[in-house]
Amino acid sequence: MATTPPTAAPAGDPRRQALGRWLASLGYQAADLRPASGDASFRRYFRFSEAGVTLIAMDAPPVQEDCLAFLAVQGLLQRAGVKVPGVLAADLEEGFLLLTDLGRVSYLDALTEDNADALYGDALDSLARAQRALRSDARETLPTYDEALLGREMDLFPDWLLARHLGLALTEQEQRVWEDARDALVAAALEQPRGFVHRDYHSRNLMQLPGDANPGVLDFQDAVAGPVTYDLVSLLRDCYLAWPEARVRDWALGFLDRPGVAEAAGRPAPERWLRWFDLMGVQRHLKASGIFARLWLRDGKAGYLGDIPRTLDYILAVAARHPEIRDLGMLVRERVRPALPQPGARPCAP
Repeated sequence: MATTPPTAAPAGDPRRQALGRWLASLGYQAADLRPASGDASFRRYFRFSEAGVTLIAMDAPPVQEDCLAFLAVQGLLQRAGVKVPGVLAADLEEGFLLLTDLGRVSYLDALTEDNADALYGDALDSLARAQRALRSDARETLPTYDEALLGREMDLFPDWLLARHLGLALTEQEQRVWEDARDALVAAALEQPRGFVHRDYHSRNLMQLPGDANPGVLDFQDAVAGPVTYDLVSLLRDCYLAWPEARVRDWALGFLDRPGVAEAAGRPAPERWLRWFDLMGVQRHLKASGIFARLWLRDGKAGYLGDIPRTLDYILAVAARHPEIRDLGMLVRERVRPALPQPGARPCAP
């Protein structure tokens, strides 16, 4: 491989400069090192070509990111037959990884009305493979998606979306509504058997691979052992695109037909499975709406603000079916949804 220095990085970007030097030390020219994708974390990805092959260099600052977690989950999934980026080199002290490239076509880009059944079928097969892997691979122990974590995530909704982004203060009655719903959602999540939870198994993190039924899976380093429907609802009630409810429920029930899924879930009746699925989705969508607000207010990333209305609309649809969160639905409908900026409005400076 060539050993000439890579293209100079901007003077104000010392980590990118260090990444270029590391690639050069491995023998890569990386002359066309360029941003590969956006990310909602402190990680950055750069793509470059070498001898006709594209590769991905990951910059994960050790203060904020954990490359060891990435490597542990990557190994777990790779052994299970899930398509994840291969690791070609690593500098854990600096937080640099060199990865194979799973391409540029995400499910978000590729999904259409005509191919959705096939693509979601592939994604559900891959998810079942990941869940079986955690049960069979004793070499890996993932953190537990426990009561404290579930609650902290939901608290992003009142803290970041309501108070900081929308300037809404809950009344005493509304606070009780929130606390009762929060408790009910935590209890419903903990009622479920545990499985592998990617935590962001959705259309932005699944890549369509030419000639391969298995999707490429990205952004898996925060995986935990938790409720078996979590990734299912992440996929099927995606914050970035929506499908007709009847189709979503058919896909959700169809997941139980994958090998080992129903057994691991305790063979739940369809009604119980869909209740788990519904309530897990509300927990996730409360969290996600808070994260989208935080990404703007804390990190200056406005690109996710437009996904908040869709995320809240999932909560409204589900709350109407479940008495324990019906009042939460009314709170979202009457106080939160009307307070959102109108479509097309430019956000105020964070």
